[in-house]
Amino acid sequence: MTLSLPPWLHQLGQTLEPWFPTLTLIGLLMAVISTLAIPWLVIRMPADYFTAERRPTHYRHPGHWVLWALRNALAVVLLVAGLLMLVLPGQGLLTMLIAVMVSTFPGKYRLERAIIRQHSVFRAVNWIRRRRRREPLHYPP
Repeated sequence: MTLSLPPWLHQLGQTLEPWFPTLTLIGLLMAVISTLAIPWLVIRMPADYFTAERRPTHYRHPGHWVLWALRNALAVVLLVAGLLMLVLPGQGLLTMLIAVMVSTFPGKYRLERAIIRQHSVFRAVNWIRRRRRREPLHYPP
């Protein structure tokens, strides 16, 4: 059985072929970073993060706006890398999830709550918190 690729996909593969080692290394690096960063973020999260009525807003001075711009630029880079890693070697979905976590956009808090409502995700997050002797997260309504 011969696999026939569409011409556009074959051309994309040929164009990106020199980048495969670099993209593979980036994918491995992202996997290691996410293995370390996600538990660190989960244990720092307050137990009522997903049950608070509304998110606090803080006055932002120019330094915060620069940080906001850098944070969202990193999110765009991670999102593009994650999309590329869906067809290339690497952790595409995980990289895109990290991009969502890093970014700031309207509706992000609702998206985070929808993800944490998944029982498998909620159990895994609380397992990480339990191992670090942190109070379990409150289940969002």
